[in-house]
Amino acid sequence: MIRPILLTIALALSCSAFTQRNLEIGLSSGVTHYYGDLGNIDGPIQWNSARPGMQVTFRDFLNNKKRYITRSLTTEARVSWFRIGYDETAPMRNMPTTELKNYKRGLSFRNDLIGASGHLVLNAYREPYTPLFQQRFFMFFHIGLGVYHGRPKADLFRGDIDPANRYYFWEDGTTRDAPRGTPGANVIERDGKYETDLGSWLTETRPGDGENMKPRQYKAWHMAVPMGAGLRYMLTKQLSVGVEYCFLMFMTDELDDVSNMYTTFDQIDRMYGTERERTLARYISDPTGWGTVGDNDDFRTSRRGNPGLLDSFSYLSVEVSYKFKRRPGRRTYMRL
Repeated sequence: MIRPILLTIALALSCSAFTQRNLEIGLSSGVTHYYGDLGNIDGPIQWNSARPGMQVTFRDFLNNKKRYITRSLTTEARVSWFRIGYDETAPMRNMPTTELKNYKRGLSFRNDLIGASGHLVLNAYREPYTPLFQQRFFMFFHIGLGVYHGRPKADLFRGDIDPANRYYFWEDGTTRDAPRGTPGANVIERDGKYETDLGSWLTETRPGDGENMKPRQYKAWHMAVPMGAGLRYMLTKQLSVGVEYCFLMFMTDELDDVSNMYTTFDQIDRMYGTERERTLARYISDPTGWGTVGDNDDFRTSRRGNPGLLDSFSYLSVEVSYKFKRRPGRRTYMRL
């Protein structure tokens, strides 16, 4: 479903090049940093949350009847892929795993967001009557609106989703194949496959749900406001390179599957009919077993996330762009 949508957007923008005079296409690659409910670093930036991202940007595709050399205010459209994630059980340099702030909560996720956005751009150049390629350096600022599709997933099993394949997190910071305290339990490595769709499981509830709890309605489409600034250098009239910092502020708290209260064991038992499903649901909601005692009466152990903290992330990137031009031709529709 996603690929046809993105293909349609790209095709529409490409077709506009044949009706306009210019079309600039930029390809960027960079790193994302996640801001949300998960983290082991005391500070606003979780430096160990770096993940890759890519963007394709279409600029100057609007009509330019007056043949402006430069425009201080213009628009652009982007097609993006961002990977965000965090693992509270992952080791950090120069810090024992057992001393991580949220090691015992032990939540993790990865979300691959694919989407499109439109931006209003301000080009801040020095000389308004001098072409940008002659000024070489100039700054730019943008703000826009985008829609992105993504579902949080987690690596919680070695192979298939089955209680026998789960991980066990021990107090010494190791991951093993048997419950804590089991003699002869082997230290294992997680396989790195994000097989568990967290949005398909009842991992948390809201206060007051109680017996009136309804099946979870997870939204995979998310709205965001991207805003950023950057510096671009014109190598030639057509070719340029740039660096940009963009912050994407989302209108949801569901990117990381951490927002509210742990699901109680009673709620899980009412939601799932078999013992196998109940065992899986308890583990997926609380992988380490230290996060909750299964009872919302204890605020310390029932709180899973902060519903007032919306998810967001930043994207620091380097871009190479090229401006395609065509010579305006004359047409006649008169029959002689």
